[in-house]
Amino acid sequence: MLITGGAGFIGSALAHRLVEADHDVAVLDVLHPQVHADDATINLPPSVRFFTGDVTHAPDCDVALRLFKPSQIVHLAAETGTAQSLSEASRHGSVNVVGTTQLLDALSRCGHVPDQLVLASSRAVYGEGAWQSGTQVFYPPPRSHAQLVANEWDPRGSSGEPAVPLASRADRTEPRPTNIYAATKLAQEHILAAWTAAHDTSLSVLRLQNVYGPGQSLTNSYTGIVALFARLARQKQSLEVYEDGRIVRDFVYIDDVVEALFSAIAEPAAQARYVDIGSGAPTTIHELAQQLASVCDAPEPVVVPRFRDGDVRAARCDIEQAMTELHWRPKWSLDEGTRALLDWIGK
Repeated sequence: MLITGGAGFIGSALAHRLVEADHDVAVLDVLHPQVHADDATINLPPSVRFFTGDVTHAPDCDVALRLFKPSQIVHLAAETGTAQSLSEASRHGSVNVVGTTQLLDALSRCGHVPDQLVLASSRAVYGEGAWQSGTQVFYPPPRSHAQLVANEWDPRGSSGEPAVPLASRADRTEPRPTNIYAATKLAQEHILAAWTAAHDTSLSVLRLQNVYGPGQSLTNSYTGIVALFARLARQKQSLEVYEDGRIVRDFVYIDDVVEALFSAIAEPAAQARYVDIGSGAPTTIHELAQQLASVCDAPEPVVVPRFRDGDVRAARCDIEQAMTELHWRPKWSLDEGTRALLDWIGK
């Protein structure tokens, strides 16, 4: 088993799970300083074969695949900053798109076709997703900078009437990226679908919602809102909630994500498989902030009319497909998961 980006948050947790199940695991990771501030951030089992390398650099991919012929590849190597992708588009395009094609070219050069490729994709590919107003289901365009400046947070129906967001589901929701990061993740999906079809091998695409939990970087400003809020709440700082506080997200705990990936590995797809991985429960950012503030006895969160360009208003998923196709279901509630994260931060 080869995990690209395997020294990161999700990759290292997956490596531990695979080693526990007696898999032979190798990791390819560039150890980017934005994620790995120092060597203490690397947490891999001793038996893991570690290759320090960049997926965008062909010789690094060639070395790893010359020394290790994986039965499956879990592709986690990616740049993940939504807002950052708008100002560093080339960086995201290089790692997420070119890095994927370099990996595939390296497989071709060494004449190896894995039994399955597993991609950790993102809920971001849906963009704003589908919304409903009355009986009308529609796909709103990206919220413009002018709309956000005017505090126009929610998309509206064709006649300006209020609308509600629908849960995303891979077999019915159209991907419509609203930022560069999301566009590169969708490109990864298309590239891998084309390659695996041409080589008669399996592909599993797991579109992950907002992943959080112990092991997440606390120094990376793009690591995720849960880790940021948890760190600030422990310091008794007031949490600032953007827009009107009613941004919706689906927060899924790291152990549940690892089990979903493990299930996809254990049962390779007969044909290209796309599933959504989340808790299945929507939470507003204000609710998250209130929960963490309450647990940490921090000040009441403050709603500020700030925003991030490229952010979507609501993101949550329907997990029925994952439960059916992967025989998986999330076990961790948000309360349990955030308390585990806070305990880890305090150690």
